Amino acid sequence: MLRRLHPEQPESFAFTDANLEWAKQQLLKYPEGRQASAVIPLLWRAQEQEGWVSRPAIEYVAELLGMAYIRVLEVATFYFMFQLQPVGKIAHVQVCGTTSCMICGAEDLISVCREKIAPHALEISGDGKFSWEEVECLGACANAPMVQIGKDFYEDLTRESFIAILDALARGEVPVPGSQSGRFAAEPAGGVTALKQFAIPQDKHNASVARAVALGDTIARITGEEEAYSYHPGPATQAEGPATDPEPEVPAEGERQAQAELHDAETKGRPERTDHVEESGSGAEPERLDAPRGGAADDLKQIKGLGPKAEEALNALGIYHLDQIAAWSEDNLLWVEAQVDFLGTRPERDNWVAMARALVGDEKTTG
Repeated sequence: MLRRLHPEQPESFAFTDANLEWAKQQLLKYPEGRQASAVIPLLWRAQEQEGWVSRPAIEYVAELLGMAYIRVLEVATFYFMFQLQPVGKIAHVQVCGTTSCMICGAEDLISVCREKIAPHALEISGDGKFSWEEVECLGACANAPMVQIGKDFYEDLTRESFIAILDALARGEVPVPGSQSGRFAAEPAGGVTALKQFAIPQDKHNASVARAVALGDTIARITGEEEAYSYHPGPATQAEGPATDPEPEVPAEGERQAQAELHDAETKGRPERTDHVEESGSGAEPERLDAPRGGAADDLKQIKGLGPKAEEALNALGIYHLDQIAAWSEDNLLWVEAQVDFLGTRPERDNWVAMARALVGDEKTTG
C-alpha cells in the first residue's frame, strides 16, 4: 500500500516541555552515537501528542536525533502504526480484517464504522471525534473479531457490543479493553478443556487489561504531564496497591540534570573546529579547510542521506565543499567516520563519494 504524507500540513510541530524532557530521558537509554535508535518511540510520542504524524513532526524528530529527514520519513511511512493523516479527536478505530476476524464477523464491525463514523476509511466523522480504517492481522486471532483503539485491543466483539463501545467513547468514557464476551484472556470460548489443574485466575482482569485500566490513557493525548520521566512507577495512585513492575533505578536529580545538559550539547551540533582532532586508529586525514572557499560553503545535503546534523559535523571538521568529499579515498572515509558520529547516516553505504563526484560537475554546485 502506498503511504504518502497528507497534502494539508500544519506549519510547525514541537514537543511540549514535558514531552521534550521525556524524549531526552529516552535518549539516555542508548549508547553514545546510537540516538537514532530512539526514532520509533519519539515518533510514537509525537503521534500520541497530536494524534497523527505530520511532516513538521518528522522533521522535528530528525533534528532532535541528528538524522537526515529522509531516514525518519522512511520509518514513518513503513510502519502502519503511524498515522500520516489527521484522525478523530477522540479515537481512531483500527478494525482487523484478516482471515480469522473476517470469518468471525469483521464485516459487521466495518459496517458499523461506515454507519456511525464515516462512509470511507480514513475519513473523519462529521463531528470530528472519530475515524477508522481496516488493517491487517493484529495478532488476536483466538478472540476474533477485534479492533484496536489507541493502545488497546477490544476483542470478541459483536455488532451490538462494538456500538456500545463507540457510544461510550462519544460520552467521554473509556471502556474496559480486552474480551467483551467475558472471556478472561485467550482460553477456549467454551471454557478450559485441558490442563484444568492450571485453573484460570479469578482476578477481575488479565495482566494487560489490568495495566490499561490502571493507566487510564488508552485513548488520551499524551502531554507528558502523565509521568515525570520515561520510567513509570506502576499504578497511578497508592490506593491501587503497590506497583507490579520493579522500581527502576532513576538517576539522582543532579546527575539527571548533567546527563540532560550533556545530551543537549550533543544534539545541537558539533562545536566549531579547533586544531585538536581525536586520534584515529585507522584511515588517513583528507583535505581540510580553515574556512569555506570564497566565504560560501556548498550545500552538502545534496548528497542523499546526508542530513543537517551531518553537514554541521563535516563543517566542524573543515569539510565545506562537495569536491573535498569527491576526492576522498577509502582511507579518508575511515578517518572521517572515526571522527564524526553521523547518527544514522552511512557515508560508505550511501556512496557519498560517488554522489559528490557526480554533483561536482552540476551547475548548481558552488565552490
